[in-house]
Amino acid sequence: MTRLRVACAGAGYFSQYHLGSWSRMDNVDLVGTCDRDIARASATGLPGFDDLARMLTETQPDLLDIILPPEAQAEAIRTALAQGIKAMICQKPFCRDLAEARQITAEAEAAGALLVIHENFRFQPWYRAAKQAIDGGRIGAVQQVTFRLRPGDGQGPDAYLDRQPYFRTMERLLIHETAVHWIDTFRYLLGEPTAVYADLRRINPVIAGEDAGLILFDHPGGVRALFDGNRCLDHAADNRRRTMGEALIEGLDGSLSLRGDGSLWHRRFGAPDATCILPPDNFDGFGGDCVHALQTHVLSSLMARKPPENRARDYLRVLEIEAAVYASAATGRKIPLETP
Repeated sequence: MTRLRVACAGAGYFSQYHLGSWSRMDNVDLVGTCDRDIARASATGLPGFDDLARMLTETQPDLLDIILPPEAQAEAIRTALAQGIKAMICQKPFCRDLAEARQITAEAEAAGALLVIHENFRFQPWYRAAKQAIDGGRIGAVQQVTFRLRPGDGQGPDAYLDRQPYFRTMERLLIHETAVHWIDTFRYLLGEPTAVYADLRRINPVIAGEDAGLILFDHPGGVRALFDGNRCLDHAADNRRRTMGEALIEGLDGSLSLRGDGSLWHRRFGAPDATCILPPDNFDGFGGDCVHALQTHVLSSLMARKPPENRARDYLRVLEIEAAVYASAATGRKIPLETP
């Protein structure tokens, strides 16, 4: 395979980042976009469709990029499988719940299709740099990782209406839609967690789901990770959606700190000052160009016939941990996690 024909299902807000990324790849041909709103699909500048099966029949893509909310994903994947599509990327949150995600994963595997989940935060440049520093022993044995989610977009009666209004009706918001990014990122940095404890709450009464909470993760070797999320609070950044907050990774020999401008700083244990090891991000788009990093990774894996990161079978682990988080919040207990 020297070129890849890509079709997209979904032309909502976030599709701009997917389409912009694909259009920058020399060996990709974008062949069509499907959306229930045909005008929105056609506005992408690609051949527009309002019927997915017809788009797949007429465009014959090698890969379908599914940029749809959870309630529409299973049907889209099944339609693609019925059309013989053998490679798909599906946005997160993956399906409506764990049971549906498991079923869809099994169906894709039975059909011999590659299904990758578009979990892009582990591809953000600051987490790639942090992983390299951790693995290189730069801060010694890691003891704790803390991330403070502070996007500041959840206040008031009009919260989320300007960008992703479906957030308002999601019965599970902070964890299912947002914190899953850090469940996966903590896995990437620290390995699989062994237990979780969560305390969740809703601050803004105009939304259906939780918008603030704390999650404590136990990781191998006594390492702890803390997700401290509050969508109503902000952090110091010119673009609060770049990093969505601030992180501190602490080891016995030093620490790494992520700032709201995307820069990563290293401080040696006992030293008063920190050194910048990743400069501020200047990408004028989403999350340090992580969408492009993920899609480039998938394309390279397909070309090299190697398994990519974030395959659906592996990503089910994120959903299992998510389910444990909600169970912990409901019962007030720490929930042990089975070894995968």
